[in-house]
Amino acid sequence: MSRHPFSFFNNLKIRWKMLVIILPLVVVPIFLLGGTIGFIATNHAYKGLTDTSKADLDHMASFTLDLLKGHYRQFEVSREDKKRLVQQEMNTLVKLARNQINQQQGALALNPSDLQRSQQAVRSSFKKVSIGRSGYLFALTTKGVLAVHPSREGENIIDSQDEEGRFFIRELIEKARDSDPEEILYAIYPWKNESLGDKRSRDKIVAYSYCRKWDWIVAAGGYLDETYENPRFEKNALDALAWQIKSKRVGKTGYIYAMTSAGVLTIHPDAEGKNLLSSRDSNGRAFIAEMVANKNGWIHYPWKNPDEKKARMKIVRYRYFEPWDWIIAVGSYEDEFYETANNLKWQIAKYVLLLPLVVGLIATVLLVWASKILTDPIHKMMTVIRRVKQGRLDERMPVNSHDELGEMAISFNRMTMMLRKNQELEATLAQQGKMASLGVLSSGVAHEINNPLGVILGYAGHLEKKIDKDDPNYTFISEIKRESKRCKKIVQNLLSYSRTPRPVLEPTNINRLLHQIFDFAENHSDLFHVTIVRDFAPDIPVLPVDMDQLRQVSINLLLNAASASPKDGEILVSSRLDHDEYVRIEISDSGEGISEENLDKIFEPFFTTKTRGTGLGLAITKQIIEMHQGEIFIKSEVGKGTTVVVRLPLTREEY
Repeated sequence: MSRHPFSFFNNLKIRWKMLVIILPLVVVPIFLLGGTIGFIATNHAYKGLTDTSKADLDHMASFTLDLLKGHYRQFEVSREDKKRLVQQEMNTLVKLARNQINQQQGALALNPSDLQRSQQAVRSSFKKVSIGRSGYLFALTTKGVLAVHPSREGENIIDSQDEEGRFFIRELIEKARDSDPEEILYAIYPWKNESLGDKRSRDKIVAYSYCRKWDWIVAAGGYLDETYENPRFEKNALDALAWQIKSKRVGKTGYIYAMTSAGVLTIHPDAEGKNLLSSRDSNGRAFIAEMVANKNGWIHYPWKNPDEKKARMKIVRYRYFEPWDWIIAVGSYEDEFYETANNLKWQIAKYVLLLPLVVGLIATVLLVWASKILTDPIHKMMTVIRRVKQGRLDERMPVNSHDELGEMAISFNRMTMMLRKNQELEATLAQQGKMASLGVLSSGVAHEINNPLGVILGYAGHLEKKIDKDDPNYTFISEIKRESKRCKKIVQNLLSYSRTPRPVLEPTNINRLLHQIFDFAENHSDLFHVTIVRDFAPDIPVLPVDMDQLRQVSINLLLNAASASPKDGEILVSSRLDHDEYVRIEISDSGEGISEENLDKIFEPFFTTKTRGTGLGLAITKQIIEMHQGEIFIKSEVGKGTTVVVRLPLTREEY
């Protein structure tokens, strides 16, 4: 008998069993919780949205007030700045005019009879200057006679009056007489110039200074609205600001408007200029008069538009803008506030029904994903086990968790690591056996072969001296001698590889040692067809090395590079510091390079690609470098050349 309520449950996969058990536990509580939350949320929505909407009205009223303040400050500051700049410009023009008069006065010291000519030159210079659209430079005497003027030169204007009836020329002359030398004064007076088409008076500003030597009051004048006032620009800017305020909607039908304390609408979507002070709401309440009287606050009133059947309650937040005596108002209908709450109630009901469905789908996806998380590591483990079974002991199971599967993966990795160590240990023991055998073989070969080789070399040398070089047998004897030396070298290499002595270290200047080695090597016959280029860094410190062994390494690598290089080839030898921990020596050739399959075997004993090589040169070289606690590796690309890199440590570890 099955221990589950349904007989088919046993046949379900793990992911489907999880769905059957967990999904009801997720969906049913969501139904209950969603219904409760929806009921509470609907009740709070009305109050919350009403408070939020009122806060929005207050925020929009403050925002509009800030816009008006910013506009007001912008133009006031701009006007003052421009006024200051215009005054500075006029000040500069008056100073320049004074300087020109002073220059002419200096010239008169040499020839006093040229006064009239000097004054005429100054007049011509003054008339070339314009200020704004209609401003100019002029000069008058203390008697009121215009000494310089674009159109009224020579005219006495001392009795001239401005539009307010003030004798402004007399005041200007009196202040100029009482001023200090070089002092510049200012005057503003209303003036209407009918020749310019003025229909009303405009304020004119004049900067002036008194030149006593010529009895001239030099002045620069221009209209304020042509210098730092721009009514048209300010009106356009205010219209743009009003458009920005009117385009801002409040809810569906609400809007922002502004009116004066007299009830005249200054900003309104469709009733600007209309006076609403006597307006009343649907209950007969004079709400506009109340707003004007209070200037700041909230107001509720019923309002019925012509196209509506009944009145609706309207709420308005209004603030006072003192610089312009404006009242800023932001209003909207209350039922528009509650419309959002009603919509929210149905939205909550909809989501209470949809949420379990969505959560059920999400839970299904998550359960399938969870089952995938549980089963995928098992599949990966099986894949790794199959590879290890094939002998690939470097494979590792990924450890992505600390659960039972993670512990099993860690244990399996430890097992394969131990197997690999055992395999490496077996290979090391086999290599040591080979080395021991090689040592025995080398000793035997040296004992058994060196003596007969010595006899052969002795007789070959004796015969070589007895036979003339033109004798045909001389070539055979030389060949016997050369091959015997080769056999002797092979035996010496075998002995060197099997019994490489520990290095005798002494402080050595690497660059100097390399120079000595390569100076000697350049005389070697195998290096006649190549050029050695040296690039040694000057900041390499003294290193503890065995100079004889390092000399053997360098010559071996140099001869290998030469044998791989073409005729007239180039070998680059360089040295430098490598990360302040090693000295890096590189020997690069431009030969044919080494294939990728041979790179892994290049340091193995007896492996060689040369027709007459022993395959022990690089093996001995690597042995020497490793005994110096350094490392050697080769970078090569077929058809482009080979680079051998030797890295020697600056400091050695003592064993």
